[in-house]
Amino acid sequence: MKQTFEVENVKCGGCANTLKTKLKDTFGNVDVDLEVSPRKITLEIEDNQIEELKVQLRSLGYPLSSEELSPLQNVGAKAKSFVSCAIGKMDS
Repeated sequence: MKQTFEVENVKCGGCANTLKTKLKDTFGNVDVDLEVSPRKITLEIEDNQIEELKVQLRSLGYPLSSEELSPLQNVGAKAKSFVSCAIGKMDS
């Protein structure tokens, strides 16, 4: 079923490209809305896959807005998102 999630730290097309590329194998096509804040992603996902999505998003530095992170986890996510963004820019 198609679902939409709010994600943190997504700033540009490089971030969007990383999300689309890294999530494609597991979730298929991912739409990233850069026109709203917080940013939103839309994808085909079943409820039993949401935990896997959370894990993959955190590993890229783009946690769900609904997740509560400690200050240290928040800083780590922002740092990871800068790297993911740069990779996304180079791959596009």
